Amino acid sequence: MPPSSSTPPQPQLSKLPSSTESVSGGSLGEEFLEKLSVINTPTEEERSWAGLKVFISTFMTIFLAELGDKTQLTTLLMAAESESPWLVFLGAGVALVTTSFLGVWVGHWLAKHITPRLLELSAGVVLLVIATTLLWDVWLS
Repeated sequence: MPPSSSTPPQPQLSKLPSSTESVSGGSLGEEFLEKLSVINTPTEEERSWAGLKVFISTFMTIFLAELGDKTQLTTLLMAAESESPWLVFLGAGVALVTTSFLGVWVGHWLAKHITPRLLELSAGVVLLVIATTLLWDVWLS
């Protein structure tokens, strides 16, 4: 069937905005990125709360792990035998801060050089080796 003369006229493509321009003349990509940065930019309060949550989580984890731990019991015995409990406190505190610093430093270095999946897998293998060694020692004695 031949095309009829009553078909609607086709729009002129040269007058339409390009895919990256809005009708107002600005770039849609720029507008989108601007809105996205406003949406995803945390406020100062959100940043401080996120830092506080990390601090509280870390503090509670270490605090609860150390309660009744052999390190705490050793410190307790050293303070009981010492005539200078404040020096025992100072020595234990500096030792705990130093070991924590080493843990954070090594963890930060590992995070830069090893993927989280490989790190988890490696930690699992190391713990399995330790558990197997301990079970083997118990079995032999």
